[in-house]
Amino acid sequence: MSEYAVVAEGLRKTYGERTAVKGLDLAVAPGQLFGFLGPNGAGKSTTIGMLCTLVRPTAGRAEVAGHDVLRAPAEVRRAIGLIFQESTVDLDLTAEENLRFHAELFGVPRRRARVAIAELLELVELTDRRRSPVGTFSGGMRRRLEIARGLLHTPRVLFLDEPTTGLDPQTRISIWAHLHRIRREQGVTVFLTTHHLEEAEHCDRIAILDAGESVVSGTPAELKAVIGADLITLRTGDDAAAVRALRDHFGLDADAGADGVRVRVTDGASFVPKLCAELAVPVHSVTVTAPALDDVFVHYTGRTIREAEDGPMALAATSGR
Repeated sequence: MSEYAVVAEGLRKTYGERTAVKGLDLAVAPGQLFGFLGPNGAGKSTTIGMLCTLVRPTAGRAEVAGHDVLRAPAEVRRAIGLIFQESTVDLDLTAEENLRFHAELFGVPRRRARVAIAELLELVELTDRRRSPVGTFSGGMRRRLEIARGLLHTPRVLFLDEPTTGLDPQTRISIWAHLHRIRREQGVTVFLTTHHLEEAEHCDRIAILDAGESVVSGTPAELKAVIGADLITLRTGDDAAAVRALRDHFGLDADAGADGVRVRVTDGASFVPKLCAELAVPVHSVTVTAPALDDVFVHYTGRTIREAEDGPMALAATSGR
């Protein structure tokens, strides 16, 4: 198992009669950016908790950086950085003081800590705010400081639980730029959870988690290739007639809804001219959309991530997130 940065076999966690994680298997290669994609309540945070030794597994085993999470929890903790979903920096301390305190906790020698703090503040572009109280920082600045803190003791694996929750789109882009730079320059394995589809596209590999189970894993491209066809959405003068024509004339399975007529075809862009020329129904607009990760989620679970979050699992206790 130790050839992987993170590996689990049959990992399971139950709370009374409720099972939050159901026999999870996973393997993350060193230096990889790996993502758990799934709705709130899918078991992502519980899994992170078990891998980081904060939650004791009910069954199964896991290793992080070559150390067993049950037999060698102290070694696991020394080898990882962890950034929680909620901010945990001390707002009354300065950025530099937050990092110095973290270095003391992890036993980083003071001389080495001074150099590392300066380098990491520069890495996350906070050098000019090093002596400012963190309470004066924006949400994005605090998150960048937490990333610096998580890297201060040179971890082999950096865990991030929903790293951009509550941040605006521009700040999310900035955070992802820092994460890519960190991985490129420091060779850290990055393991993150997210329910944002666009964030999962950044990952080398992802596992889609639903109701405590990993339903499929692979690269984003591999998973989208399962869908294969592009989605064409039509606004027409008669949607019912358009659906019949697509079935009878083109041999395609189409459906009509509030957003128009939807049909999937291979290479949608090249099919559109033929469609518009031969469809005996007025066409007002055409949109072609390549397969997306939400399509993959629907393919394997029968619902979108948003629908999953609005369903019964959304009412689960936070320990099962």
